[in-house]
Amino acid sequence: MNIAPVLYTISVDGHLGPTLLSAFPAMAVRQEGSRTLLTGLLDQPALFGVLAEVEALGLCLVEVRRS
Repeated sequence: MNIAPVLYTISVDGHLGPTLLSAFPAMAVRQEGSRTLLTGLLDQPALFGVLAEVEALGLCLVEVRRS
C-alpha cells in the first residue's frame, strides 16, 4: 500500500468565495471556466478528508484527478 502523498486536483462546480475556500487551507485554488480547481499534495487520509469537506459543504464534485 502506497501511503506517500500524491498531487491531486479536485474540481467542483461553481466559483467558491473566500468563506468556502477557507475550508481548504492546504489546497491551491484556481478558477477554470465555471469550476473551481483545488490542487494539493495529499496522502489518502487527507484526500478523504477533503472529499468529506466537499460533501459537508454541499458542493457539487465534478472530478478527482491524480497527477
